[in-house]
Amino acid sequence: MSGEGRFVPSGWPGLKAVIRRELGAYFTTPLAWVFLAAFAFAAPAFAFNVGRFFDTNRADLAPLFAYLPWLLMILMPALAMRAWAEERELGTIETLLSLPMPLWAAALGKFLAAWAVAGLALVLTFPMWIAVNWLGAPDNAAIAVAYVGALLLAGAHLAIGQALSAVTPNQVVAFVLGVLVAFLLTMAGLPFVTGALSSSVPAWLVEAVAHMSALDRYAAFENGVARLPDLVYFLSLIAGGVTAAGLIAGSTREGGR
Repeated sequence: MSGEGRFVPSGWPGLKAVIRRELGAYFTTPLAWVFLAAFAFAAPAFAFNVGRFFDTNRADLAPLFAYLPWLLMILMPALAMRAWAEERELGTIETLLSLPMPLWAAALGKFLAAWAVAGLALVLTFPMWIAVNWLGAPDNAAIAVAYVGALLLAGAHLAIGQALSAVTPNQVVAFVLGVLVAFLLTMAGLPFVTGALSSSVPAWLVEAVAHMSALDRYAAFENGVARLPDLVYFLSLIAGGVTAAGLIAGSTREGGR
């Protein structure tokens, strides 16, 4: 408590305060509702129409998980773009960073709030999981692992998107940068990319680029296999993105002194 009897957020209490603030900002504006509606419509649409869900004659969610990376590549930067850019645009970033709480609490709180919204979007696809169980006998353990992979991929795009949001006060610019980086991470390991690179760069660099591919890492989860290197890859992207967002935003506080 402060000298005036007010609660001073710090550490974990500060983290919870930021999460509540961010969730309130999402759900008291149309952003979260539009995002959830778009995801709830687009995910089944890709599975049913593009992935030809009913034509596969298989009781699984392979068509859904096959197209989720391309959907997340667009929707996660859209969810992340406001995180810090809006604070800069409205001039509230200095107020937020002047609160007596560590910088990590602000950065992590913003990320966890957005990740919770992304997780809720994935939950909205659960009726499809129920449907395939009604139609047949799917491998539910493999489906659960694929959902974990989708959540990790969403978290990686969100963390990177929020770091890019900290660079600019323009949400559109943050969105475009986020989509661009998500696109590069997704495409990095595709054969036509590595094939094009192999003719002009050393083999070790081609291999390094291929190992950066989020799509390849996600593919293991998509197939129901949770491998430690893939888990470390996604958690490293998340940790790096959240840390970068905090450091970039923190430079605003340092620059204002």
